[in-house]
Amino acid sequence: MADRRARRDPAEPPDTPAAIEIALRFLATRPRTRWELERRLRRAGAADDVVGSAAERLVELGYLDDAAFARWWGEQRDRHGPRGRRMIEFELRQHGVPHDVIEAYRDEHAAPERRPEDVALPGTERERAREALERHLRGRPIPEERKALQRIGMYLVRRGFDPETVRSTLRDESV
Repeated sequence: MADRRARRDPAEPPDTPAAIEIALRFLATRPRTRWELERRLRRAGAADDVVGSAAERLVELGYLDDAAFARWWGEQRDRHGPRGRRMIEFELRQHGVPHDVIEAYRDEHAAPERRPEDVALPGTERERAREALERHLRGRPIPEERKALQRIGMYLVRRGFDPETVRSTLRDESV
């Protein structure tokens, strides 16, 4: 079986069709941001004009959308490892999502009716904190010692929840 990389000379930089092919293979695993895709194409040796034209073509085709990536990322976090709003926004910035897209994501998720009823994911910051706490404790009761509560609180703060949300969640759960 021939190696896929053997199709072109490694010294030859990819043209636009080859860059689009590289990009599609990169996008096949999960959604990506424009910044991630451009970085990948530059690593492959593509020129800046080729990178720009390939990215624009993929945006036109609907394969590349930073807003869709932000929604997908937030949903994955809610589903698999609940994090606070601050942590999700930080992770989006690390993936190169522009500030205006992060602002739109924040506004979209501030509304209480943000998800359809058939999707059972935590909607508010407190619900996400409660879900993270339940996953962390794995069925164990919340300890009553002050030091243990502080450690659990710091765990939630490291997960991106603000201190007021952490305090109210621990207060509600320990009652």
